[in-house]
Amino acid sequence: MLRNIILISSALLVSISCFSQAVLTGSVKSQEEPLSFVNIGVAGTNIGTYTDVNGNFKLTDIPTGAQKITFSSVGFRVYSKQLIFENNQERVIDIVLERSFEELEEVVITGTRTERNKKESPVIVGVIDQKSMETVNANSLAEGLNFQSGLRMETDCQTCGYSQLRMNGLGGAYSQILIDSRPIFSSLMGLYGLEQIPTNMIERIEIVRGGGSAVYGSNAIAGTVNVITKEPTKDYFTINASGGVIDNQAFESNLNASVSKVMEKTGITVQINQNSREAYDANDDGYSELPKLNGTNFGLNTYYKLGKYSTLGFNLNGINEYRRGGNKIEEAAHKADQSEERTHNILMGGLNFKSSLLDLKSSVSMYIAGQHTTRKHYTGIDHADAYGNTLGQTFMGGFQYNYFTNAHTLTFGTEYLYDYVHDEIKLYDYLIDQQTNQWGVYVQDDWKISSRFTLLTGLRSEMHNLVDEPVLNPRINLLYKPMDFTQFRVSYSSGFRAPQAFDTDLHIAFAGGGISIIELDPDLKQETSKSYSLSMNFDKPSEKYIYGFTVDGFYTRLFNAFVLEENGQDDQGNMILQKRNGGGSTVQGVTFEGRLNYNGLIEMSMGMTAQKSSYKNTVQWSSVLEGTTDYLRTPDSYGYYTLGFTPNERIGVALSGIYTGSMLVPHYGGAPGVDRDEVITSATFFDQNVKFSYKMPLKSMKQNIQFFAGIKNIFQSYQNDFDIGRYRDSNFVYGPARPRSIFFGIKIESL
Repeated sequence: MLRNIILISSALLVSISCFSQAVLTGSVKSQEEPLSFVNIGVAGTNIGTYTDVNGNFKLTDIPTGAQKITFSSVGFRVYSKQLIFENNQERVIDIVLERSFEELEEVVITGTRTERNKKESPVIVGVIDQKSMETVNANSLAEGLNFQSGLRMETDCQTCGYSQLRMNGLGGAYSQILIDSRPIFSSLMGLYGLEQIPTNMIERIEIVRGGGSAVYGSNAIAGTVNVITKEPTKDYFTINASGGVIDNQAFESNLNASVSKVMEKTGITVQINQNSREAYDANDDGYSELPKLNGTNFGLNTYYKLGKYSTLGFNLNGINEYRRGGNKIEEAAHKADQSEERTHNILMGGLNFKSSLLDLKSSVSMYIAGQHTTRKHYTGIDHADAYGNTLGQTFMGGFQYNYFTNAHTLTFGTEYLYDYVHDEIKLYDYLIDQQTNQWGVYVQDDWKISSRFTLLTGLRSEMHNLVDEPVLNPRINLLYKPMDFTQFRVSYSSGFRAPQAFDTDLHIAFAGGGISIIELDPDLKQETSKSYSLSMNFDKPSEKYIYGFTVDGFYTRLFNAFVLEENGQDDQGNMILQKRNGGGSTVQGVTFEGRLNYNGLIEMSMGMTAQKSSYKNTVQWSSVLEGTTDYLRTPDSYGYYTLGFTPNERIGVALSGIYTGSMLVPHYGGAPGVDRDEVITSATFFDQNVKFSYKMPLKSMKQNIQFFAGIKNIFQSYQNDFDIGRYRDSNFVYGPARPRSIFFGIKIESL
């Protein structure tokens, strides 16, 4: 009897203990800034919660007794605290998390189309975040892209300022630019769009070098740049005003503002940007080397939670830009001796639905996106009536389904992409009227074989209206982790480019008193590629520092490679360059990256690329010179570095630089002193920048005010042999995009 009483009493005590519970409430911040979506849990149990958008939380059902509570969030050090709870007790605690220098935990999406920890991704993904763009004082997407290994922004026209991104030695048309993972960045936008997207609308930029990202589409032969726009995750506002002087001659200004508001089920972020720049003349001949610019951008990003696991998102961006180069800048374009004038109106946006299903075992997303561009332009010489109009439209829609198991993430999807461009100048009988339809179906398996091996395999089938047969593009990536902080990756992919007009083909240049126009060979066939890469990534973190490096070797083989060769003149004496299939081509090289972050006090990153790009057959770019097998305007070496020093929370000093090795540059004759076509070997350039900043916190107003100033291209590492006069070769431009420039500004942001 006594034994039974003891057993019953013990059971009751255990039962009471099990159902005795407590509650913990409080807030989580970082340097007075509320942190949303911080993971809070009771160690050794499944009890947990997250902070809301204001950094507040409520953790219930906590067992009584001594419990270890953990707080964790990507980018911050894990914080743990031992607390003793009594039955029905409600405790309050406020936590301040410290930023972690273990940057390996960054989450990326571009490599696999699903969210993956950066060090666990089978595809190596580079990231340019807001802090990096602020360090180098980048005001546009184009200015920020220079500071990533294997990437180089190239200016190709001194009259209109046309520029392109080169990745791993290949031209801009070989890279795919995505906006929030959607390929709405058309070939027409590729002419000037990289300069037209301001950094205040960008959350981060994810870069995949090489063809390993072929799951996104056929054009990603050189790589993929994914621009992730700002989403509403917390309440904040930012105002940034800056000005500058280019070589003591031309003034420029930039004003941008961002505001974000998050509520229980919805959130909205709005950005606006206004920039202007006077034309700059480098050699006092009366003709600009940098065009006049005036631009206004508007952006909106919002979402609505349809349920616990379903979200509907919408984004919209408007771009209006006017640019004018040549001479007599303030007069009508046709009254100038040589000029280019562009007025762009661009509207782009998208609608996205995401939902997690079956107890988070799967997810589905459906999306539509598009852009509409109208452009009025003038490209003329000697007062010609050379006005034209352009219409560009892009529409895409897609569906993606992900299924998650313990070892596999299976992805299935389909996408449709429509692109239309109509570009006409009646005076030159110039017309591009092109419509492309592309439909793709893809499947991918992200297989975590073990703790050390991950295999990513994918296959994409493309049907293109300018290609006779469907094209299959396989993709294979293998990740091997011999140690926690070391990863080896190997990849293979194939791709193709359809025989259509890309951004370069839409650019009309001046040369020798006329213009040069690119036309397509009537017999032009598709270009195909095979790409291979092998990389090693090492990062060693500790509580105070992280240092690491990446070595990446790449090899790309092109078949039926597109080349440009001179093909006579039209009836008006203008030069015709024809795009043809030129046989095979090989691009190969190695990229090295290094990085260091010591306790937030010193941050350093650098990258260097050595490569060789060549055609199998000679390319006859000029009718009076022997052809060459070397790629033109492609240096064999280039790189960058950034170095930031932050001795305290208020003061910041940042150094940065861009190195451009020598390259072969084509130069058409006709300008004064240039009797015939030639190829010159350019000098090497080192574009060095410095920025100083001082932050003044106003805690009573919950704001920060930051003052900053600096110099770009301190040592005037800039081209000094521009052509002069109206008969100049406007494509004879190389090296850094701008001469020495002074900048200064103020930034106000909420805490």
